[in-house]
Amino acid sequence: MSRITERIIAAKRRGGAFIPFVSAGDPDMATSLSIVLKLAESGSDVIELGVPFSDPMADGPTIQRSSQRALDNGVTLKDVLDLPAEFRKQRDIPIVLFSYFNPILRFGIDEFATAAAASGVDGVLLTDVIEGEAAAISARFADDGIDLISLVAPTTTDERLAAICRNARGFIYAVSRAGVTGARETTSSAAEELVRRVRRFTDLPIAVGFGISTADQVSDVWKYADAAVVGSAIVAEIEKSVSPDDAVRRVEEFVNGLLPPVAKGVDEN
Repeated sequence: MSRITERIIAAKRRGGAFIPFVSAGDPDMATSLSIVLKLAESGSDVIELGVPFSDPMADGPTIQRSSQRALDNGVTLKDVLDLPAEFRKQRDIPIVLFSYFNPILRFGIDEFATAAAASGVDGVLLTDVIEGEAAAISARFADDGIDLISLVAPTTTDERLAAICRNARGFIYAVSRAGVTGARETTSSAAEELVRRVRRFTDLPIAVGFGISTADQVSDVWKYADAAVVGSAIVAEIEKSVSPDDAVRRVEEFVNGLLPPVAKGVDEN
């Protein structure tokens, strides 16, 4: 059982796991590190770091803009890998890179796996690989102790769910609705049905994301899934900030409003 899986299972005993997402390098690398450290301090169980990409088709406008801000700052995949390495000097919460395949393919799959493992990355979520590619990549990443996290959606057939779950490690990321990322006032009723379907094919924890932005939505997801992923709503707070310190403060206040005290994780490092 991987560190990611263990962490989510332990958090579920308290109520549920919390997985925040931020784009690495937004608004800059130094502030990104401060934000990620604050997320660890504020009760995160796993942290997702977005790899900036010029054509993020699965993301809504909020995360697209954050990715572009990082790219405008010259942030590269190598820079992104430096962040978990710095984070590991202070905290030990699992880190998952959320990426499109192209940046990793350009870096070199073998080179990336080696570098990611050395930097302390626990998992990688690739948004745009098909089953055949995923099987090979999952096996390669596993050689370096890295989990390939897989995405499923309400439109995914049972046949594809079975194939995806066979290659998955760490946890399954269940997209709450069709479409791109972005905060919504309500969560999709399709999410609970999707989680029920996924549980037929895997014992891995299941996280629900896309559109979660309030404490009520987090609590609702925890009723039927193991973890809630919050991304766009956090990134929006960073976008509103007027300084690095303000960005960190806004993220801290927002996350503190999402999680009940009893559900907050304890990072021993």
